[in-house]
Amino acid sequence: MTDKQKKHQKVMAKQKAKVDASIAAATTERGISLLLTGNGKGKSSSAFGMVIRALGYGYKVGVVQFIKGQQLSGEEIYLRDHCPQVDFYQMATGFTWDTQDRESDQIAAQKTWDYVTPMLSNPDYDLVILDELTYMLSYQYLDENTVIDAIKNRPLEQSVVVTGRGGGSLLQSVMDTVSEVKEVRHAYKQGIKARKGVDY
Repeated sequence: MTDKQKKHQKVMAKQKAKVDASIAAATTERGISLLLTGNGKGKSSSAFGMVIRALGYGYKVGVVQFIKGQQLSGEEIYLRDHCPQVDFYQMATGFTWDTQDRESDQIAAQKTWDYVTPMLSNPDYDLVILDELTYMLSYQYLDENTVIDAIKNRPLEQSVVVTGRGGGSLLQSVMDTVSEVKEVRHAYKQGIKARKGVDY
């Protein structure tokens, strides 16, 4: 074995020991709450990746999309056509800057939240995705404490994923994992149109 190989082996052995120790230290078995936030692209895409992962294990999944819904998306088409076991609901009003009607948006948000509440209290759901929920809190369309209490008091084994920019410090403080997607560059700022199958 060369000196370079020996050095590499020593470094990797040290790294493996650290990873093994971290795995051994994680002893709590329960669902997690995950917030995917930030101004970069990929938050919803990541959440839908977890939907596919959960389905691979035969888990029951609920997906609720706030804001989106006027334009068809690939995830909507696929779930509706190929995944009848996924309970899928959309607020279907489009973006708040399209509607420009605060009162109707609040009513739509509350109606959508009424669909979420049974999911977050039903232990049959292994994973619940609340896509773009953060906007409902930022615009104060939903009561923040009601939302946070529902997330905190969900069944022990249930995991919940919340996506969207912002959402507030209180939401971040109660989530087990918070990941921020940072925008470095975005195609639309270069005049490139949103791409079917990539952006929607």
